[in-house]
Amino acid sequence: MKIFFKVLSLFLLFVSLAFGKSKDITVAVNANFISLDPHNLSDTLSGTAVSTMYEGLFSYREDMTLEPILAKDYKISEDGLTYTINLKEGIKFQDGTPMNGEAVKYNFDRVMDEKNNLRRRRNFVAVDKVEVVNDNTIKVILKHPFAPMLNRIASLKIISPKALREYGPQGIITNPVGTGPYEYVNWTQGDKLVIKRNEKYWGEKPKVDTITFRPVMENGARIAMLQTGEADFIYPMPTEQVKRVKNTKDIEVMKGFSTITRYVTLNTNKDIFANKKVRQAINYAVNKKAYGAVVKSGYLVPLTSPVPKALEYHVDLKDYNYDLKKAKELMKEAGYENGFKATIWGSNNTEDMKGMQFIHQQLAQIGIDVKVMPMEEGTLSNSIYNVQKPEDATINMWYVNWSSFDIDGATKNLFHSKFAPPVSANTAYYNNPLVDQLLEEGAKEVDSKKRGEIYKKLQETIWDDAPWIFLGSDELLSAKRVTTKGVFVMADGSINFRKADTSK
Repeated sequence: MKIFFKVLSLFLLFVSLAFGKSKDITVAVNANFISLDPHNLSDTLSGTAVSTMYEGLFSYREDMTLEPILAKDYKISEDGLTYTINLKEGIKFQDGTPMNGEAVKYNFDRVMDEKNNLRRRRNFVAVDKVEVVNDNTIKVILKHPFAPMLNRIASLKIISPKALREYGPQGIITNPVGTGPYEYVNWTQGDKLVIKRNEKYWGEKPKVDTITFRPVMENGARIAMLQTGEADFIYPMPTEQVKRVKNTKDIEVMKGFSTITRYVTLNTNKDIFANKKVRQAINYAVNKKAYGAVVKSGYLVPLTSPVPKALEYHVDLKDYNYDLKKAKELMKEAGYENGFKATIWGSNNTEDMKGMQFIHQQLAQIGIDVKVMPMEEGTLSNSIYNVQKPEDATINMWYVNWSSFDIDGATKNLFHSKFAPPVSANTAYYNNPLVDQLLEEGAKEVDSKKRGEIYKKLQETIWDDAPWIFLGSDELLSAKRVTTKGVFVMADGSINFRKADTSK
């Protein structure tokens, strides 16, 4: 019977497309989706996809402030340990089951269960338990005060408990059931993901019938799709192509600030990168201004801290200026006057391969022979995050980016010693007890001035230790056909479709 209704749904969709005037948009992106389980994601692109079908208790506005979505309102106790959240009433999942307190608790419990080993679990280590007060009220009780807790709660997308029980942890990936404005149609890895309007959506109904995501790694192919109308929106817009389409009447290029940080992790657990002088030498050997010009066509803000300028508590630190003489001196002091061999991993899209090749050329100047190893996104993720012990990690360097809406998210997952894979994204396997202490103190401190002092010292310590090659923070570029309305890229690099429309 379930198969029958799925076939019927697809048939009706086909009929509407073939015989009715439908509104459909195609979005070309630069990578494959990794998963559609919102509790087990680490990449922003997959987060974009699940956010069309799933919703959280809170979400972010374009200016990065929080707004309630499934939640109606909330209250925090004076001691900062209890978050009482009232839910909106009458909302149902796409399978018709109610979105209520029990459903929300079920999702919290699933993510927090260590046995499930889900990637979002890292966001809730401060939570002791979740209690259901009644159908429309829950309490999130913490082990200790945690200043970014609302941001962490906002990161949890709510899945239908019925669907989770029915499909299981693997089946839910290709059977998404949330409360969102769009519903799943099909997903062919490497080809396309198709979603359709949720006709029973509880909020403002979507204005488009379907959205088709197409992964297109090659920059030229992506811009060609936009020019011919095969794609209605592309992200990222290839920086080197901006001038080419600037005066095209049918295309609009959009630019915005971001919290996206571009860097290369250096596996500090490996002998060659265990020496701080080697890591500092590498930072002096890479010309960051040239990187911005060559790889990002100038659409990059240089990093002056491990934290991008767009985030609260960022501080400007003394730059690692391009200085080959100093880099060679540090390599000699570290005992690597003649350099060494290393590998750099990264995604196989055009821009990332260009970035890795740039790093290869720069480090050759100080005797470091870097082998560039591009990989398909899923293979790359598995190679990094499926490692269970630091000593088993074969990664040397990873050309990557990260985004967050707050400073805790921009630091703890990346630098705390307990957040190395498979727990989270400390892929430098960086271990500094002082940094761990500062991260924990900063998260618990509710006084803004004191938090600022803690995070200043944190940034200074990490900057000096140089577990990354600090590259820059993106200026976001996307592009669309002028017939496409209401689609835009958020500061974290996710794409927002809530107001999507088309007049084509």
